[in-house]
Amino acid sequence: MPIKIPNKLPARQTLEHEGVKVMSEREAIRQDIRPLQVGLLNLMPDKIRTETQIARLVGASPLQVELTLVRIGEHKSKNTSHEHLIDFYHTWEDIADRKFDGFIITGAPIELLPFEEVTYWAKLQKILDWTETNVHSSFNICWGAMAAIYHFHGVPKYDLEEKAFGVFRHQNNNPTSPYLSGFSDDFSIPVSRWTEVRNGDINKHSELQILMDSGETGPCLIHENTGNRLYIFNHIEYDSGSLADEFFRDQNAGKEIAVPVDYFPNDDPAEPPQNRWRSHAHLLFGNWINTIYQTTPFDMDKIGN
Repeated sequence: MPIKIPNKLPARQTLEHEGVKVMSEREAIRQDIRPLQVGLLNLMPDKIRTETQIARLVGASPLQVELTLVRIGEHKSKNTSHEHLIDFYHTWEDIADRKFDGFIITGAPIELLPFEEVTYWAKLQKILDWTETNVHSSFNICWGAMAAIYHFHGVPKYDLEEKAFGVFRHQNNNPTSPYLSGFSDDFSIPVSRWTEVRNGDINKHSELQILMDSGETGPCLIHENTGNRLYIFNHIEYDSGSLADEFFRDQNAGKEIAVPVDYFPNDDPAEPPQNRWRSHAHLLFGNWINTIYQTTPFDMDKIGN
């Protein structure tokens, strides 16, 4: 089944061009099934790019999914037009009385700030608490994952001396996990962050299981049974050119930035990068959606009970 998103959302044209099945509201109504309700709290500055990346992966599922775009109302976006936010996004207050089968919280380019100094930290804490009663399964990405695991378990983040930046080899630590169904034993994932969480802090919590990690960049994907939450600290959702855009942006701004590790062919930024993580990105999100479908209540009022 295709994903249902607003007809005029910029992501729609991109997804249709890529062959992702996108349905109209009229088509969705004709199908006598309950679509999975997935919310996306988009904290990234380039919201159009991020919503396209997530919709691409969620929309590849054979199940019908309705994606709701969510923002923090009082936070002003510098890189996305006010019109786009008004036309396509709901504030969290708008949807706070709704239930969701799945809810995604993205990263944000504020990772070097202590959590308590983030202007919307108090609001994000309320949203994280709300997911315990209104969301069947949540998926937290990069800074969003660090914020969530700190909020729920007190797991700290640590500043890195150098940015973890590039495409790094990762290991499958639990092939029997439903979230890693079909995964290779060894695979590559993009990493772009100035902070990290550490195994020692995670291992203090028996309810947290490290599903993926890297010998170079540490923990990547964590599953929490008790809260039905996933935390991923790296950017498996990235486009082929996302790291290149970050590299050239910082280089053009005169910032010190190393060439991303094992990304450009022969480490030559003049060469177009090749995507070596796309299939595993689709697998991970597809497995998450399928696991939600297998376990979420049909009666959405029972979510969180």
